[in-house]
Amino acid sequence: MSLPRIGVVIVTMGTRPRELEALLTSVEKQDVPAARVVLIGNATPLTDVDVAENVTKIPLDENLGCPGGRNVGLELLRDSGDVDVVVELDDDGLLIDMGVFRKVQELFASDPRLGIIGFRVADEHGHTERRWIPRLRADDPMRRGLVTAFLGGGHAFSVPMLKQTGLWAGEFFFGHEESDLAWRALDEGWKILYEPELVLQHPKTSPARHAVYYRFTARNRVWLARRRLPVPLIPVYLGVWTGITMIRMRSLSGAKAWWGGFAEGVRTSCGPRKAMKWRTVWRMTRLGRPPIL
Repeated sequence: MSLPRIGVVIVTMGTRPRELEALLTSVEKQDVPAARVVLIGNATPLTDVDVAENVTKIPLDENLGCPGGRNVGLELLRDSGDVDVVVELDDDGLLIDMGVFRKVQELFASDPRLGIIGFRVADEHGHTERRWIPRLRADDPMRRGLVTAFLGGGHAFSVPMLKQTGLWAGEFFFGHEESDLAWRALDEGWKILYEPELVLQHPKTSPARHAVYYRFTARNRVWLARRRLPVPLIPVYLGVWTGITMIRMRSLSGAKAWWGGFAEGVRTSCGPRKAMKWRTVWRMTRLGRPPIL
């Protein structure tokens, strides 16, 4: 059994230098070394970051957002011919087990239709938040299995899958880019595996800490529906999520920003549309999460 070569992409904005240093050290200590590591500086020069010999630093003049920054690294590794699998990690994450890359290798080698592996994200106390579990019935973070989604903070992609599906939706900038890529992968027949034994330690944070959270979340959800759903499901999906969001909303300013983003998603271009097949809708439903939730 031939084991795939591992590449790594990390995007940083230079605001967490100690966390980034610890993450790079944890990557370097893996018992299966990465063939290549790419560090992307989103509007960050990276001049003060010391790296190992196999790390390529790419400073960007502008902030392309998380998906746009990651695309720079993914495109480099996808087209280089040097790697078969790409692991992407948040710059404030940490690999606490030295065998993560070895396990990733074994999983991809065992199933040629495996496209994405989602890691379990846990805080420094080992706790996995409900929102970090990529399934509706999120009571057990240790339940392994095929799913319809993955977390952007820690995951691995098959390079053959990326060549077929394309990269991140860079225009999303922040929010729901994982769903867009997951739905494309499922529609092309690839599998997404949630593997709780692969752990990325990550501090407990709220996505709402970002000033643009509500606007981009609403805009990108509309774009996602317009890009990927069959026409009859678009109003169902948006209606369900509008209701859920308004029930959960605790901030008047947040609600105002959310509705502004929703309107922006309706009136602006969502990018190229390629709706998923109905058999993909059924497949997602059988996996426990139909594309209306």
